[in-house]
Amino acid sequence: MEMHFATVWESIADAIPELPAVTHGSVTRSWSEYDDRSARVAGALSAAGLGPDAKVSLFMYNCNEFMESQFGVFKMRGVPINVNYRYLDDELWYLLDNSDSEAIIFHSSLGDRVARVAERLPKLKLLIEVDDGGAGQVPDAIAYDDVIAANEPMERIERSEDDLYMLYTGGTTGMPKGVMYDMGGLTRGFVMLGLPMLGLGAPDDADEIGTMIAGASANGSTLVSIPAAPLMHGTGCWLGWFIPHLAGGHVVTLENRSLDAHELLATVERHRVTSVTIVGDSFAKPIIRALDEGKPGGGAYDMSSIGMFISSGVMWTSEVKQQILDRIEQAVLVDAIGSSEGSMGTQITMKGVPTETATFTKTPETKVFTDDDREVEPGSDDVGMVAAGGNVPIGYYKDEEKSARTFRVIDGVRYSFPGDFAKVAEDGSLILLGRGSQVINTGGEKVFPEEVEEAVKRVDGVRDCLVVGVENEKFGQAVTAVVSLEDAATLDSAGIIASVKNDLAGYKAPKSVIFVDQVPRAPNGKADYRRAKEHAEAAG
Repeated sequence: MEMHFATVWESIADAIPELPAVTHGSVTRSWSEYDDRSARVAGALSAAGLGPDAKVSLFMYNCNEFMESQFGVFKMRGVPINVNYRYLDDELWYLLDNSDSEAIIFHSSLGDRVARVAERLPKLKLLIEVDDGGAGQVPDAIAYDDVIAANEPMERIERSEDDLYMLYTGGTTGMPKGVMYDMGGLTRGFVMLGLPMLGLGAPDDADEIGTMIAGASANGSTLVSIPAAPLMHGTGCWLGWFIPHLAGGHVVTLENRSLDAHELLATVERHRVTSVTIVGDSFAKPIIRALDEGKPGGGAYDMSSIGMFISSGVMWTSEVKQQILDRIEQAVLVDAIGSSEGSMGTQITMKGVPTETATFTKTPETKVFTDDDREVEPGSDDVGMVAAGGNVPIGYYKDEEKSARTFRVIDGVRYSFPGDFAKVAEDGSLILLGRGSQVINTGGEKVFPEEVEEAVKRVDGVRDCLVVGVENEKFGQAVTAVVSLEDAATLDSAGIIASVKNDLAGYKAPKSVIFVDQVPRAPNGKADYRRAKEHAEAAG
């Protein structure tokens, strides 16, 4: 039997029908309910004339309906399209048009934007509205609850491992691009990340997965995951939802649409959550503060169920990891580096095991190549570009030129080059320097922003930081830090700059510091360098 998200999840639903699959607020759906409701979404899409390879955009916040809808799209061999809920009209239209979307499933509070762009989308066949207030803004939209009530579950069908999966990039450094994967390879890879968490080995086929998970559940082994990051991005979707679900896990989403650390901790306690997916320091620091504050009514949060915090998308500083471990001693902290274009490595941190920021164990398929395609030798001072091997994407949707630049063959092996620069340590570990597109050329020297950011964030009182290059007559580009402070902090620019110079070469230190209430980041915690540069230039 084929390896396919829908087929695996159907196998799990048959094996553990009464166990919880998804929870949002007070609403929990069992695996049988999850499967049934998703099949009804698939039935509605098929009845509207959508078939295999049809693109269906999901324009929603984290919720049960997001997961049901995507499962439903998988069931009818369609392609779900992740849409950033912060997008305004032009951004929204671009993504819906670029993806050739034939249907949109959206929260009603976002309906005004959908209404303004729908007429500009000639391929659009179906609009489904999930009521979260403000319903009725979009003409011809069908209420999600009516879709569930009016449609029979679509019959299960044979699918292909060649079915398309696509995830759009965040678009913080340019227009979003749809990264294409074949369904079989991606499903297999994620299955083999999820099942070992239950102590299970490789299955022969999708049917066997259900049997394996039923046995593990009977023995009390169950994953309960909170994707604290948005499901519309790879970190929350892949690490917080897909991987736990492929192991029969229970996925719990938070009701607040921005991180409320107290809500997260209370939810961990209530549902006995085993893993939480976050995005680096910007999520970890509020969690640390909430742990120290304790419950609003008094008392400490019960974190005894936690086995793992998983972070991806940005570098997670060793100092902040240690603060987590000081409070939740049994936790394993997984810092995964990668992108929509592929996985590159991980760093595992536990109590009593010191680690360094930006140093990772490579995946077996990851290499580092110089500009002339020479592999970087361990222990050398050579800097190269990280190449992710293994399950490499097919390419970017409707962008052959960018696909040719990013996905290349070296010595007969196909790699993905997302744009990250690194060195290779003597022991073979990866020392990540930063994304090449953000490198600052100051006075003829190259400065990687991430290195400076980590130095700034080590200064007591700094909450967050991004570093950008601002045009400068003397230096070409001046290293400029955009900084937000802790509430009680009284730092000034000179103090921050002096502190950085104690850690790094002088040319890497910021020439100026711009203070802002909140450092600009996408909802998933990733750096928004474009907006940070706008702040820096405006302060000029």
